[in-house]
Amino acid sequence: MSGGKRKEKGWLIGGVTGLIYSLIVFLFQFLGYDRLFDMEQFVYHTCYTLIAMMGGILGVNIATNNSRA
Repeated sequence: MSGGKRKEKGWLIGGVTGLIYSLIVFLFQFLGYDRLFDMEQFVYHTCYTLIAMMGGILGVNIATNNSRA
């Protein structure tokens, strides 16, 4: 959604969205439960950020293709 609204650099917008989400979850876990990410959570959040980047790219391409038609 964020990539479609921006219409350029979808990988960057998606990556920032994924990192902000991971930061919020990290702060909630660290401040609320006094625990850091373990290796499994680190892998999940890395994959989530990569998927958010792919979603940003897809959103830019879909929004760009609709405006050309």
